[in-house]
Amino acid sequence: MSDTVIVETATGSFRIELDRKSAPKTVENFLRYVDAKHYDGTIFHRVISTFMVQGGGFDAGYEKRAVSAPVENEANNGLRNVRGTVAMARTGDPHSATAQFFVNVVDNAFLDHKDKSQAGWGYTVFGRVTDGMEVVDAIKGVATGAQGPFGKDAPLTPIVIRSIRRA
Repeated sequence: MSDTVIVETATGSFRIELDRKSAPKTVENFLRYVDAKHYDGTIFHRVISTFMVQGGGFDAGYEKRAVSAPVENEANNGLRNVRGTVAMARTGDPHSATAQFFVNVVDNAFLDHKDKSQAGWGYTVFGRVTDGMEVVDAIKGVATGAQGPFGKDAPLTPIVIRSIRRA
């Protein structure tokens, strides 16, 4: 079963096809946030042009959005962190992903699942950008620096996620 969402940003829109078969818990978690309109008005708060663009956790004033319980890490699903894939952001705890996600703008094999150790879990890929990657590429090209609580890599002009909705 496949689900699709449209991410509408101030820079343009892109489409993500979610992979429910490979990451069922992660897709269900993500869609709960989509349906609750959690992402509306959040920003891409971390942008590294040679790595990824990350969003879904802070509003334009850098206020953190409330989140639900973390989702179990499903990075051992065989999907790889390659350009155009979408994965869950997390802390050092492999099972700490909540709402924040990122789009890989290059192949990031070092984020792939290697084993079930603390260092080897990896980051759960749960979707792929199927249309509008040029919008993601525009986002990765913005000027970044220190903003809000971030000492670096935050867009100097906020990249607002107007909405994420089911297609």
